[in-house]
This record gives sequence, structure tokens and C-alpha cells, in this order.
Amino acid sequence: MKTVEKIFRSDSSHWVGDGFPVRSLFSYNGDTQVISPFLLFDYAGPWTFEPVSGQPRGVGQHPHRGFETVTIVYDGEVSHRDNAGGGGTIGSGDVQWMTAGAGIIHEEFHSPGYSRSGGPFRMVQLWVNLPAKDKMTPPAYQAITRDMIPEVVLNGARARVIAGDLEGTRGAARTFTPVNLWDVRLDAGASIALPLPAGHTSMIAVLAGHVTIDGKAVGEAEIASLSIDGDGVQIAADRDSMVLVMTGEPIDEPVVGYGPFVMNSEDEIRTAFNDFNSGRFGAMAPA
Repeated sequence: MKTVEKIFRSDSSHWVGDGFPVRSLFSYNGDTQVISPFLLFDYAGPWTFEPVSGQPRGVGQHPHRGFETVTIVYDGEVSHRDNAGGGGTIGSGDVQWMTAGAGIIHEEFHSPGYSRSGGPFRMVQLWVNLPAKDKMTPPAYQAITRDMIPEVVLNGARARVIAGDLEGTRGAARTFTPVNLWDVRLDAGASIALPLPAGHTSMIAVLAGHVTIDGKAVGEAEIASLSIDGDGVQIAADRDSMVLVMTGEPIDEPVVGYGPFVMNSEDEIRTAFNDFNSGRFGAMAPA
């Protein structure tokens, strides 16, 4: 079985725009070999927003290049729009998988309906790296609604397979490198064994509740980073819990990131900024 090597947590939070109260549990500013192929994990919430009229809360137009963003909504609603033609609104259980690739400009706001009603909000945004050969791929967008996500019933738990494979059930997301992404809900007292590929970077994010992994206690807004060796993990739920299981084949390439761009060299970062500032990313159409 895999063992817990490290637990990621954050004692501080910040706002992304005025719509996303975020704790960054890991990022590419740390040891990128430990987290590859993942780059960043932002946990937004739990939060309760008051109703608002007028402009919805959120974050306005901004660029990305060189990776993918995966947005999973648990409570609330998020509307996305980008200059490649992708967009839509996702709610509880839905996923947006955006490939920034060669360059994209997008915006993310609370949906108009959720803005008017307010209520609980909880969301995850995960950044997934692209290998060098795919960093300049054309931008793309996958809208993965909850009805598209298959579920595997386990002993006292349920796993929604967003990407990859679990016990022969495949997720809907298309990925450039081997990645598993499973949304798992465990009942209090449940103990489950999950198969995790040997050689994969493997992490388990606790979004609600409290679990024990390899004898280590892991609570809300904490991520257990597991050993590369081993081909499974045992998770015991001390109370009703919600976890996100992430595994991925490491990308053995340099990682150079600055703000919204993640490439393989400083020259490529400078090129990304020059391309964006000169308008080569294109522009958003009027809303």
C-alpha cells in the first residue's frame, strides 16, 4: 500500500476577484517534482454568499498558457466564458475542464441565478500540467455535467469517476497524460481500499469531514501526498467525509511558472507575456 509522505495545508486564504475565497493547498512555487503532473490546488469555500443584484461576483478576463484548469463545483454555480468559444454554467456535481494550451483568455463569475439567491459555496480548481509537446496545443473546453460522470459503489462509499479509470469504469474527461480524478463520498465508519497506480503521483484532498490514511489523521482542507511506490490506499472515515482522489503520471520536464503561465523555460514565459500583451492571444467577444 502507499504511505503518507506529506500533508499539505494552508493557514492563510485570499480572494480571487470578489467571488472566490481561496486556500491554495499546493502550487508550482514549491517542489514541482512532488506534485507533478499537478501544478496548483485551490480550495474555495466553504462560504455563504448573501444575495446580490447587479454584476455577479467573480473574476474578470485573464489569460493562461501551458496547462489545463479543472473546476469542480460542490455548492453554488459558476459561469465560464472564454475567447475560444467555450463557456457555460456549472452547478453542484458539474466539472469544467479547460485546456489553455497555446493561450486562452477567460472569465469566471457566479451565475446570475445564484448571485440573486445567494447561499452556500464550495469549489475546487486544480491545475494540470501539459507536457512540452502539448503546451502549444489549441485551447479547448470540456463541459462535464454530473449526469456524464459515472459512479462506482464501494463498501460504505461512492466514487464519481471524473477522469481515468476505477474498477473498469472510465471517466468522461479527456486528458493528455494518464490522470485519475475521483470524487469520493464516505459514510462515517466506512473503510475502503482504492487501487492507485504504482509510479503515479497520488494525493487525497479532504474537502469535508475527517479520515485516517496510513495511520495519519487528515482533516478538512488538507491533502495527503502519498508515496510513488505501492498500488493502493486504505481510507477510513471517522465521520461523513468528502475527498478528492488525484493520481497522475509524473511529467519529467522542467516547470517554470509565473502567474497565469506555466512553461518549461524562462524564455517561454517571456514569450507568453509578449504574446499576450501584443494581442496574439486574441480577445473576448462582448458579453
